[in-house]
Amino acid sequence: MTREITILWADDEIELLKPHILFLENRGYKIISVTNGDDALQIAQKGTVDIVFLDENMPGKSGLELIEPLKRILPGVPVVMITKSEEENLMEDAIGSQIDDYLIKPVNPNQVLLTLKKHIDNKRLVSSKTTQTYQTQFMQISQRINSAQSIEDWKEIYKNLVFWELELEKTGQGLSEVLKNQKSEANHEFGRFIKSSYAKWFKENAQDRPLMSPSVFANKIFSMIKAQQKVLFCLIDNFRYDQWQAIKPLIIEENKVEQEEMYVSILPTATQYARNSLFAGLMPYDIQQLYPQLWVNDDDEEGKNFNEAELLQHQLSRLGVKCQWQYEKILNQKVSKKVASNFANFLKNDLTVLVFNFVDMLSHARTETEVIKELAADEASFRSVTRSWFQHSVLPDIIKDAVSKGIKVVITTDHGTIKVTNPVKVIGDRHTSTNLRYKLGRNLDYNPKEVFEVRKPAEVRLPSINLTSSYIFATDDDFLVYPNNYNHFVNYYRNTFQHGGVSLEEMLVPFIIIGKK
Repeated sequence: MTREITILWADDEIELLKPHILFLENRGYKIISVTNGDDALQIAQKGTVDIVFLDENMPGKSGLELIEPLKRILPGVPVVMITKSEEENLMEDAIGSQIDDYLIKPVNPNQVLLTLKKHIDNKRLVSSKTTQTYQTQFMQISQRINSAQSIEDWKEIYKNLVFWELELEKTGQGLSEVLKNQKSEANHEFGRFIKSSYAKWFKENAQDRPLMSPSVFANKIFSMIKAQQKVLFCLIDNFRYDQWQAIKPLIIEENKVEQEEMYVSILPTATQYARNSLFAGLMPYDIQQLYPQLWVNDDDEEGKNFNEAELLQHQLSRLGVKCQWQYEKILNQKVSKKVASNFANFLKNDLTVLVFNFVDMLSHARTETEVIKELAADEASFRSVTRSWFQHSVLPDIIKDAVSKGIKVVITTDHGTIKVTNPVKVIGDRHTSTNLRYKLGRNLDYNPKEVFEVRKPAEVRLPSINLTSSYIFATDDDFLVYPNNYNHFVNYYRNTFQHGGVSLEEMLVPFIIIGKK
């Protein structure tokens, strides 16, 4: 064992347990033995106890009477009841009082040792096993990263990395730093893959084009509606695959995940482009050409995502999908409560679209507000805050209500986000877009080795402000900074969550269908 484990053992016949105590001491455990409840509480106050063995029948305070004060003094410390009785009501009382385990007298030393392994050593053993397993998987993942040739390969790599990130997070092992470096390696190679593949996906009759933003409704949603299946489409802005994994346990308690996959967000991975493309069923260039009144350029001051409902209406009409539908954007608690209270009316629709902006607002608030920076300091805490928001939002009840009525619930997003650390210098004129993960302009000066450049936007179905406009996208965990006041902006934006560029986190986003268990 890496440190001495301290056992508090309260039993009025403690002298009879000397063989058990010697057995455990020989295996490195420290035993503090007492013969009554008052002494047990006194020892517990010192806070140096890892587990409590508690005799159910002692003079003075009984074992059952001690559980509540012990749990209050030692929150999180396992309490094991030891009793002579096998009466069902006694066991129910004990379990209802939040004991962690119980043993029936007479106990033998091996029973006690197994209980210790179960409640104390289990986390250490699981941590050790998890670390060892990742170590054996490390080389396999690296080989997959180096040999990946398709977007499906990258989806599997990303799923694998997220799985190990969450597993190692549970153990608190330092090996997570190794995984962090492996994720960086993966993102670097993914950036190279996108540079060589992205433009090919937009060529006519491209065979290997993945499911991307403009095809989501046509390929996934409208087929369900045409089959007379009602759909609740929940878009959580700026929602990553690892954040989906964080809230998934809350959903599967009462519902069934029928489909879990990823689609590819278009570039730029920003709301103006990716979300408008999703609802329009078109690439941004085609939106600008067909519906110029609904497209807002980067340098325009008006809001970039005010026309989503109209774009969806155009897509429904263009594809001949006839249905009763409704669109609601949830920006604050007031609208959230309004939607929840009127949700019975939403259930009459063939298609209901709800857009939740909390995660995106959290991401931006983290950049601006010190308190939020502390609250979502890293990837793990960002996931935790997302999970907490979901748990206390209207979404769980809405999902439960919809599923119970036979409605399929879709949870997805328009793009993800990545924590940026490395500044890359870019020079542009005053008309250049301000996003930190992509730039659109006509006089951009940059190192082409440090970015993914698109000199002919129309080839990847992106609009241009003028004939000489080009796009550049940040890769890895880079962010694009102007030389003017460089150090100030580097310090301000480093370690913030940004989107718009090329990364696994931004481009490979979750698409989930939920139904009845």
